[in-house]
Amino acid sequence: MNTVAQMTKEELREMIETIIEEKLLELFGDPDEGLPIRKTIRERLLRQKEAVAKGERGEPFEEVIRRLGLE
Repeated sequence: MNTVAQMTKEELREMIETIIEEKLLELFGDPDEGLPIRKTIRERLLRQKEAVAKGERGEPFEEVIRRLGLE
């Protein structure tokens, strides 16, 4: 593991962002957790899931990686 002095600015930024996000989730959690989902929202989510599975919606991960130059 690197020491903070050995980290790049980007590595340090990512580490801090991760720590903050984890702490916020720990403190506040998901405010919607345990609440019922309206029937119309559930149906829409299921339709979107089916469209992604059929390739009608979304973008393949590999294409996103190429488009963002992360290869």
